[in-house]
Amino acid sequence: MRATILYPNQDVRIENVPDATIRQPTDAVIRVTRACICGSDLWPYNGGPNDGRQPMGHEAIGIVEAIGSEVRTVKPGQLVVMPFAFSDGSCLFCEEGLQTACVHGGFFGQSDDPGGAQAEALRIPHADGTLYPLAVGADDALMASLLSLSDVMGTGHHAAFTARVRRGGSVAVVGDGAVGLCGVIAAKRLGAEQIIIMGRHPARLDLARHFGATDVVSERGEEAVERVRQLTQGLGVQSVLECVGTAQSAETSMGIVRKGGTVGRVGVPHYEVIPGAQPMFYGNVTVGGGPAPVRAYIDELLPDVMEGRIQPGLVFDRTVDLDGVRDGYRAMNEREALKVMIRP
Repeated sequence: MRATILYPNQDVRIENVPDATIRQPTDAVIRVTRACICGSDLWPYNGGPNDGRQPMGHEAIGIVEAIGSEVRTVKPGQLVVMPFAFSDGSCLFCEEGLQTACVHGGFFGQSDDPGGAQAEALRIPHADGTLYPLAVGADDALMASLLSLSDVMGTGHHAAFTARVRRGGSVAVVGDGAVGLCGVIAAKRLGAEQIIIMGRHPARLDLARHFGATDVVSERGEEAVERVRQLTQGLGVQSVLECVGTAQSAETSMGIVRKGGTVGRVGVPHYEVIPGAQPMFYGNVTVGGGPAPVRAYIDELLPDVMEGRIQPGLVFDRTVDLDGVRDGYRAMNEREALKVMIRP
């Protein structure tokens, strides 16, 4: 089968690799019908952690092709969402809705076993705890929004949930990437009255307004902090959704959160220490977040997708096949595309 492999220096290749097969009785194999490129994929693409030959992709929808003898909740021919982390569904953390901490779990797109989702097929460990069956056809018009439940919509929701977004509250979303835009959807869905999107790309900011953003802040650094303060009577916002992961975005988050407020971090951190420790302490600021347990959120988000109340699939603005994946990475890296969908 064919799969996407990343080598150092932005070297993306589509290679022939061994076919995905059942290895354990709890496995399933899916034929990937939709996958995508994530903003986090650009970190190894641009020289971040990369073991030299990395299978890529951790978001997918697919058709179940085969199941192990102990799989009970999915069956061949079924369309399923594949969250970016696999989990057994039965350990202490899974029972608490924190599947990304599963004691038997792990993440797709990090090693040859189980591999990456930017491929024709993929082995799914712990299929019962990982895969979420869908009662729609493989070419349903909602496919893009359903695909977002494998990561970005669930991650945006996690940022809003851990930032304690409340009805009538004030929110700032740091970052206008796909996760940040889904964070706007999540904040609106949870009833926030003021939603400030912080970014610089006009098309993305227009989409943020469509999703429910009430204000736009395009400044950076101290100017951004001052602008948010101006928009909030000098107090800052109750909830900050930090969707970037840089030291600057973390520092900005600490500068715009009001006393007693909360920061939800879902941008993979590329810093060792959170800036602003003393203001955080004296301001009674809560910091939460981490890898989103998107599997736990599908039950809550799926009805809104199915009924069209939210449309996170609008973050996909380009579609490629496997032969176009290399250019898809280039386009996202050069900000020509917001989020690229892959149809293997």
